[in-house]
Amino acid sequence: MPGQAQVFRLPMSGPDDVSGIVSLITDGRLDPKQIIAILGKTEGNGCVNDFTRGYATQSLRAMLATHLSAADIERIPLVMSGGTEGGLSPHWIVLSRIEGSGSVEAGTDAPALAMAGIITRPLDPREIGRSAQAELVRSAMLEAMAMADIADPEDVHFVQIKCPLLTAERATYVGGDVATDNMLKSMGLSRGASALGVALALGEIDTITDAQIGTDMSIWSSRASCSAGIELMACEIVVLGLSRSWSGPLRIGHEVMQDAIDAPAVARLLGQAAPGAGLQEAQAGLIAVLAKAEASSSGQIRGKRHTMLEDSDISSTRHARGFVGGLLACLIGHTELFVSGGAEHQGPDGGGPVAIIYTSLKGTPA
Repeated sequence: MPGQAQVFRLPMSGPDDVSGIVSLITDGRLDPKQIIAILGKTEGNGCVNDFTRGYATQSLRAMLATHLSAADIERIPLVMSGGTEGGLSPHWIVLSRIEGSGSVEAGTDAPALAMAGIITRPLDPREIGRSAQAELVRSAMLEAMAMADIADPEDVHFVQIKCPLLTAERATYVGGDVATDNMLKSMGLSRGASALGVALALGEIDTITDAQIGTDMSIWSSRASCSAGIELMACEIVVLGLSRSWSGPLRIGHEVMQDAIDAPAVARLLGQAAPGAGLQEAQAGLIAVLAKAEASSSGQIRGKRHTMLEDSDISSTRHARGFVGGLLACLIGHTELFVSGGAEHQGPDGGGPVAIIYTSLKGTPA
């Protein structure tokens, strides 16, 4: 499915505000038939009962129904991530492609942004948060990489996944044979199983057992970003990387933040967008920023105590999103940042992957 990647970042005044996407279609800048995936950062609580994710998905489906068949809509991952704590701004990221191939500049075969979206079969509630979910993601990941013409796992730079969680109704339906009876905990187990599926596909780990999911935090993926929600039962997977089969000026790079204040990792990443230039020059070419955020399980950040895990009123994932979002905003220069909370097996404990999609100033590889 190679071509030329398009990425649009659009503001959202509410979960039902699809006007920016409509304008792109009306102006002819976006062909609905070429949409690969739509990511949405919505303003709900990001927890089990976050209605904004489903509301945004419903709004997108209604809008797309005026342009696409039901079957075409069903193939598009609509990945909604709830939670815009602190100064984070709700927004859409639309991923699409233009027909065509070949390098953007004569005489160069620089790898360009490549991407593919895939949706797995619905999971059985008994599979959620277990190794069966990881294996399902692994298999789908390999298929998506082939679709994007990414042969080398090292050329995959970010994988955004939306996965299901458990509800009391779903657990009851299978007689209680589920990974946990704590619905909030099921979000973490589902995120973790999905992330380990990415790690398996990319060769970051060799095997996984049910017992390791959510407990053995020494195993993780450096490129997985997973969000769980009540609004689906399948895993929606978006693979982003680099391929010489794709053309155009867009590139992607990633780093791993070792903790929640690892600004040097982000600075190194920005240096890819504008080598040798300052932050302002790097910011000018940035299109989208995607990151994971997590409260460290030790209760400390570089030896200093934090209280994110001890707040009985607000989930630690909400604290972490706001905290990491503030750090990134200072470096990036704006607040439309796709920061997802809950980083189980997604980067080291307390840290997480971060990626940027940017326009190459010289058409050089990332």
